[in-house]
Amino acid sequence: MTLHDDAVLVLKAYEGSGDQAELRQVYLDHLSAHPDGMWKACGAGHLTASALVVDPSRGRVLLTLHKKLGMWLQMGGHCEPGDQTVAAAALREATEESGIPGLALTAGGPVRLDRHPIPAPCHWHLDVQYLAVAPPDAVEAISDESLDLRWFGYDEVAAVADASVVRLAEAARAAF
Repeated sequence: MTLHDDAVLVLKAYEGSGDQAELRQVYLDHLSAHPDGMWKACGAGHLTASALVVDPSRGRVLLTLHKKLGMWLQMGGHCEPGDQTVAAAALREATEESGIPGLALTAGGPVRLDRHPIPAPCHWHLDVQYLAVAPPDAVEAISDESLDLRWFGYDEVAAVADASVVRLAEAARAAF
């Protein structure tokens, strides 16, 4: 099975409602129209995979201050040829960017979808968002893609991050 095939299966199984259901269909239509829709080279946009690192026992999430964007975001990025699944891509990105070994994605697949514009030559990131639980003794380490890493309580996220990250943190809080 290809990564593209896995993404289609993941999206078909995704049970988001309201705008999430509409967005799910946008993603599926995009993949149907663009066989290269998993890759950064797809000029019409491409799927990305991300994961919000969560410490549920302390009611907090780990955000990265993205080096290029200067924004507090969840860990995530582009799929790579070695990724077998979208979930594996999200876990790889979360592990690389947080520096935390032993992260585990929550069961049940992605918790949100988020489509956002990006500068040309590409036009859209179609982000598939997961939750990754940090082990109890987790110690983060800043990667080359980040200016900073910081834990925020669920209630603190709205003061530092955009609406997409706030919605993702709300989904994390609801999950735990």
